[in-house]
Amino acid sequence: MPGLSGLQFVKSLKNPPMIIFVTAYKEHALEGFNLDAIDYLLKPVSFERFLKACNKAQDLFNLQQKPQGREEHPGYFFVYVEYNQVKITIADILYIEAMKDYVKIFITTSGKPVITKMSLKALEEKLAAHRFVRIHKSYIVSADKVTAIKRDLVCIADTELPLSETYRSNIDTMLAR
Repeated sequence: MPGLSGLQFVKSLKNPPMIIFVTAYKEHALEGFNLDAIDYLLKPVSFERFLKACNKAQDLFNLQQKPQGREEHPGYFFVYVEYNQVKITIADILYIEAMKDYVKIFITTSGKPVITKMSLKALEEKLAAHRFVRIHKSYIVSADKVTAIKRDLVCIADTELPLSETYRSNIDTMLAR
């Protein structure tokens, strides 16, 4: 490029695009990578090496197109119950209660809870992208199933669950949504 090198051109851009440098000068490779280049190809470039660089750029582009901070979650997960894997549909969960190393998952479609060996924290992380709220050290509730909030209780249909002061802000945040 007359009057300006490729490196100088990239440095001048406020928001540079994804770049693959193709050049005969290997001494500028480090500077190219300092500019977040996808790859730095030295001439003559084989087709296979060029294709590898293009695939790397495509993978990075696809990764950047996914919504930030949100993983795609299916509407269900599996838990072990008495040596079997049981499917739990997230939309059917009313609330979850901790019991030491186990959790009880109360579901709309079942009269009795599903009990599985899992920590409440691990389950809370599985449900992070869905509308679930921690209301107590031992309880997580589905925000969509909450029917009333009293001073220190959260109601889901006829069930009253304790609301601790520690997690009160979680309920306030849910109400603000």
